[in-house]
Amino acid sequence: MDKVKIGIIGAGRIGRIHAENLLRHPQAAVAGISDPFGNDELREWAAERGIPVVAQDSGVLLADPDIQAIFICSPTDTHVPLIKQAAAAGKHIFCEKPVSMNLAETKEAIEAAESNGVILQIGFNRRFDHNFSRVRELVRNGDIGDPHLIKITSRDPAPPSADYIKVSGGLFMDMMIHDFDMARYLSGSEAVEVYATGAVLVDPVFAQFGDVDTAVVTITFASGALGVIDNSRKAVYGYDQRVEVFGSGGSAAVSNDYPNSAEVHTAEGVRRDKPLHFFLERYNGAYIDEAAQFIASIKDGTAVPVSGRDAYQAELMALAAKQSLQLGRPVKLTEAAQSAISQ
Repeated sequence: MDKVKIGIIGAGRIGRIHAENLLRHPQAAVAGISDPFGNDELREWAAERGIPVVAQDSGVLLADPDIQAIFICSPTDTHVPLIKQAAAAGKHIFCEKPVSMNLAETKEAIEAAESNGVILQIGFNRRFDHNFSRVRELVRNGDIGDPHLIKITSRDPAPPSADYIKVSGGLFMDMMIHDFDMARYLSGSEAVEVYATGAVLVDPVFAQFGDVDTAVVTITFASGALGVIDNSRKAVYGYDQRVEVFGSGGSAAVSNDYPNSAEVHTAEGVRRDKPLHFFLERYNGAYIDEAAQFIASIKDGTAVPVSGRDAYQAELMALAAKQSLQLGRPVKLTEAAQSAISQ
């Protein structure tokens, strides 16, 4: 079968990761990459990998009739216009999370893809992690009964820079949004209410931008199940990624991934290596699998595993959590959605 020809918009860290993975996929071809800051280094990098087109203007890729799909790996504020342009050009779309920081704009992007009959997949890569997907399978199959409690821990090894914090959209939209999507995915139910608490315990710079670096959110699901998510921007021992689903018939839990399973036992104590350092190492396989699923959806005409509608729900949970923190009380998702419409 012919390879799916793909253009990549955004040549930063995640754009290049996707490019490398797609170059190894037997049914994909990277036809071009664009970045407004494209330079000789990018052109050299692309030439070494046989990527024929390097452009500063994304319009070059969108106008290419041979390109069937676009990976949007550019800053969040460019996502909605690029989705609309790609959809109008008839290109299938893979977009990194979040779609936007404005629910109305996210809805417009989703509707643009739907009205133009193109695929829109969102980069919630953790769904494709081999550990988390196994827990979801156990829940789906009823192996642990009806879910009662969903617990998610997500802690970064080091906080981001002030420049990043300033434009990140805050912890709930930037970091915990992955966990909001994971909570929906693992529980198999929609959230109806969230209650957030947060603090600045890692670095005062977060407060300068009206953000927090440590937070706990409790969730009430439509099924009646309860969820707890905790986030921290700094775990001194490394990247901490754990989940547990406790149900009427048992529980399923995932601990951290490590470089190896060796433990050293001595008179001084028991030790092992720290968890895999950060998201590129921890979720390397998930990035490969999410791209493969996107290609399969194009080839087979099947629904994508993470849709624009999934992104909307995660963003709605993030908005409700932000409002809850500000108001100091639980916020129903219907209330958050109404407030977004009235803005």
